[in-house]
Amino acid sequence: MTAIEQTEARPRGTRLPRRARRNQLLGAAQEVFVAQGYHAAAMDDIAERAGVSKPVLYQHFPGKLDLYLALLDQHCESLLQAVRTALASTTDNKLRVTATMDAYFAYVEAEGGAFRLVFESDLTNEPAVRERVDRVSLQCAEAISEVIAEDTGLPSDQSMLLAVALGGVSQVVARYWLSSKSDIPRDRAVELVTSLAWRGLAGFPLHGMDGPGSGQPE
Repeated sequence: MTAIEQTEARPRGTRLPRRARRNQLLGAAQEVFVAQGYHAAAMDDIAERAGVSKPVLYQHFPGKLDLYLALLDQHCESLLQAVRTALASTTDNKLRVTATMDAYFAYVEAEGGAFRLVFESDLTNEPAVRERVDRVSLQCAEAISEVIAEDTGLPSDQSMLLAVALGGVSQVVARYWLSSKSDIPRDRAVELVTSLAWRGLAGFPLHGMDGPGSGQPE
């Protein structure tokens, strides 16, 4: 049961442990922020959606920005962990690219639309928001870059450039795929984008190897 479903099933005024209440409020806030954007959302809307009074909401979050940043932190961490898990899931480089692409597609497709807070926020002029969004993009790229540098022997700055490109392509294409309501299934979309990315990445020989089998595209 999601936090939103818990909110709907629980009568107003029911006491919850602090952590459970916080999670419930974050679930309600996510729904409101995704639907309305930061500027149009009001703390009244979030309290009503959570089935609590405004004083209860303010006990956990002093203001709307605090609530938004807590939600953003949560979903930036989810993206970073998904990318790290994908990279660690295999030592086969082509499968690793596939897993990383799929991590972005899965993140964008996840119920609740939390990716919009990270990639499509209407509050990127707020320094605290911009810093978090830039940081998670950088951290994902750094994780990808480490693998590229290890496998190809490329200098760190060149590996990072390729990693930023791979992460950028992944999230932009995944968002386009979702917004276009494409008939292409997710696994096929991931396969197509992986094929494009792999033909570029495989052109770099594995570190210490030359010649056939050193990373050429299949």
